[in-house]
Amino acid sequence: MLTKFESKSARVKGLAFHPVRPWICASLHNGVIQLWDYRVGTVIDRFEEHDGPVRGVDFHLHEPLIVSGGDDYKIKVWDYKLRRCLFTLLGHLDYIRTVQFHPNATQFPWILSASDDQTLRLWDFQKRTCLSLLTGHNHYVMCAAFHPSEDLIVSASLDQTVRVWDTTGLRKKQMGGSTGLDSPGGMMDTNGMGRPGGNPGGVAGATALNVQAELFGTNDVVVKYVLEGHDRGVNWAAFHPTLPLLASAADDRQVKLWRMSETKAWEVDTLRGHVNNVSCCLFHPKHDLIVSNSEDRSIRVWDVSKRVGVQTFRREGDRFWIMAAHRTQNLLAAGHDSGMIVYKLERERPASTPGPANKLYYVRGRELFCHDYSRAQNGASGLDVPIATIRRVGQQAQTDGIGSAPRYISYNQHNPSEGNVLVCSEVDGGTYELITFSLTNASGSVTDGKRGSCLGPATFIGRNRFAVLDRHQRQIIVKNLNNETTKRVQPPVPNVDALLDGGASGRILLRADDRAILFEIQSRRVLGEISSPKIKSAVWSPDGSKVALLCKYGVVIADRQLEQLCSINDNVRIKSGAWDVSPTGGTASELFVYTTLHHVKYCLPSGDTGTIRTLDNPLYATRVVKDQLFCLDREARARVISIDATEARFKLALANKRYGQVMQMVRHSRLCGRAIVAYLQSKGFPEVALHFVREPRTRFRLALACGNIEAAMESAFALEQQSSAEGKESDTNVWGELGSEALRQGNHQVVEMSYQRTKDFDRLSFLYLLTGDTEKLKKMLKISNMRKDIMSRYHNALLLGDAAERIAVLEE
Repeated sequence: MLTKFESKSARVKGLAFHPVRPWICASLHNGVIQLWDYRVGTVIDRFEEHDGPVRGVDFHLHEPLIVSGGDDYKIKVWDYKLRRCLFTLLGHLDYIRTVQFHPNATQFPWILSASDDQTLRLWDFQKRTCLSLLTGHNHYVMCAAFHPSEDLIVSASLDQTVRVWDTTGLRKKQMGGSTGLDSPGGMMDTNGMGRPGGNPGGVAGATALNVQAELFGTNDVVVKYVLEGHDRGVNWAAFHPTLPLLASAADDRQVKLWRMSETKAWEVDTLRGHVNNVSCCLFHPKHDLIVSNSEDRSIRVWDVSKRVGVQTFRREGDRFWIMAAHRTQNLLAAGHDSGMIVYKLERERPASTPGPANKLYYVRGRELFCHDYSRAQNGASGLDVPIATIRRVGQQAQTDGIGSAPRYISYNQHNPSEGNVLVCSEVDGGTYELITFSLTNASGSVTDGKRGSCLGPATFIGRNRFAVLDRHQRQIIVKNLNNETTKRVQPPVPNVDALLDGGASGRILLRADDRAILFEIQSRRVLGEISSPKIKSAVWSPDGSKVALLCKYGVVIADRQLEQLCSINDNVRIKSGAWDVSPTGGTASELFVYTTLHHVKYCLPSGDTGTIRTLDNPLYATRVVKDQLFCLDREARARVISIDATEARFKLALANKRYGQVMQMVRHSRLCGRAIVAYLQSKGFPEVALHFVREPRTRFRLALACGNIEAAMESAFALEQQSSAEGKESDTNVWGELGSEALRQGNHQVVEMSYQRTKDFDRLSFLYLLTGDTEKLKKMLKISNMRKDIMSRYHNALLLGDAAERIAVLEE
């Protein structure tokens, strides 16, 4: 069981997954409804209007609506965008146990509710009225649910029965308004019975119907089957998404499986194992499994076809009350006394490994495939060649969907003459299987059956040797291709929990605690060590010069001696990664592309990172060539998506000082944005950034930074024009800054012009003295005469050596 998210709160009584967003709604025993984002683990919103426990909650499929029902006899419909309750439906006379929107809620705006008043009710939430009252149970109705696709409702009650109801009559009545109820004259009152009004013709018919309905209940919804078999009250019942099956959970500690035909329903089998009241059960949306939870503090998984329990998860001290399954993803949620958990029964990462040259080996279902990239046609990413069927070994492996599938697979890169693949799974604590096949005729000569137990992935260390980690003594065991042990090596540190590929023959990466250790088996020496928390896998670059260690929340890139080159962190879990293998462009083994839950990102050995594109669903990168990312999806189907890694290539070319390539990209690529300009400035390349910027003030700053006087002057004039067009004073600081930069470079013409612009007469006079321009100094003297500036006159006379003028100034 993989816990994806855990919350702490009051007792959770109701749960619902949002159909598309990563949200889950939990209704609590203290009357609060919480809306959680389970991917980030935060509460998005809280709704608090119910008095007392809220036992049922559900999301609308398309609109931003939540329905809830509580112990205050109220059904409330909330808009989570407006963050308020829209309206309340009244009618039930006791606690409401469950509420649910119709699965096809656009066509049928219905809500189904089950209550302790021994009835079920169907409501129209657009008209805000009750359509139908379903009576027949003679104790509390604990749950009610629509069938995903047919006109059926299932309900479970403490009267020890499960009832299946047929809603065809109501659907027909709603679709084609044949009776007086739906004609313009017939309106609905709060009980869903006809109320005469408007149209005189419909009144008599409606009244008669009304009387009949009051006496006998309407015949829109009829009981199709009553399933009897439980010895105690039934807490939950659920339909199978596609097959005509039902599951029910009861206080007699049993989960029962029922089958339905057109005419009758019968009990198929009883699943025994819980030791207290079973509070909830459901069919797994993707596998043939029933999942149930109970007040005995456990969640149990049952195989539908074999009808046996295959897994049990226990919790200390918390009784389970409710479960929910996601419609499309492989996610389940369970609510207990002190919060809830969102979990999966197995990992969904397909086992894959790069083969020689253009090949990828991966497992889909029970088949080992070789995917050949070089034989791609019609937009496909390549050709799939089936190699071998992997046999099921061990008790657990007989059931799909509970973590018995192959987890790791590694290919022997050291053996050019034949193909060797190690497939490892976590069945029975960890097992491996060695499959050998000919490379020329892939599906022809396959030998398998060489198996053993191991911990974590097994990895090849030479042409005819592989290493596995012994489960009990944590020793490294070296075996040959006949599966015979040739050597046992004690690891250099205790608590090693996985072996990863060492990047060269005879080497191996050991994962221990929060570090990776590069170990040479023959000489038994440690070649390097690096610390990185929660390492998942190691990806070696094609030339073997670098390794990327993928961690849960980060990537560490190191060289072949395990010296760290860079380390990056991410807030979202990292799923996979692949090195660029483009034959040209200089990015091979320099650009690492990795995927998170919803993004494709890149990382360079220099430590630069960036986002390339978003993803709708997680993908597992296997190979990067130019602007194509080859990957596997969760169904282990090979796919290729386009990526634009121009920004990464640009940064790489800058770092490697390939300025020709940089300038070509500047001219021909769609690179833009403040981020690139800021990046170039921070890396000390303002002259390159100048090519990106058109805005005069930023251009002026960048031009000054790289000492480009001409560009700075252009920008200064542009700024001056801009301010005169807007009728503002022009900014003298600009010319002052330009003057000081020009002075630094000794460009005295620009200095003179900028001093003239800023009317800095004293500095101008001094500049003319330095350049020996007496003509202009005489002009400056005249100007100071006109300006009646005594001090300036005296200075200019002094600089000109004009004694008579100085005497004249002093006399005045």
